[in-house]
Amino acid sequence: MTTSITRFPLPSGIPTAAVKNGFLEVAPKFQHPPGLLRKYFLISEDGKTAGGVYLWNSMAEARAFSEGVLCKMIKDKFQVEPSIEYYESPVIVDNLTSEIITEAKHPQKT
Repeated sequence: MTTSITRFPLPSGIPTAAVKNGFLEVAPKFQHPPGLLRKYFLISEDGKTAGGVYLWNSMAEARAFSEGVLCKMIKDKFQVEPSIEYYESPVIVDNLTSEIITEAKHPQKT
C-alpha cells in the first residue's frame, strides 16, 4: 500500500469555514478513484496550508491520480502547484476496526 501526502498554500484571508465547505463539495470526487482506499482532508493549525493524506492500493494508482487529476484540481482552484510526497505503507493500525492491516492481508478493492 502507498500513502501520499499533498500540501498547498491557501489564499491569504480565506476563512477556515469556507475551506471546510469546499472540502465537502469536492468530497464525492474522491469516492471512486481506482485504488483509493481512504482520504483525509487537512487544514493546518494556522489556516495557511491545506492538503490531504491518501491511502492507495499501489504507488502506480497514487501517482496516476495525484499527478493528473488532483494536481489539475488544485491548480484550477487555487492557482498553486501542490507538493506531493509518497511513502510505502506496509503496516496500518486501524483502531476503529481493531485491525492491523498488512499488504499481504489487504484485499484489493476493485
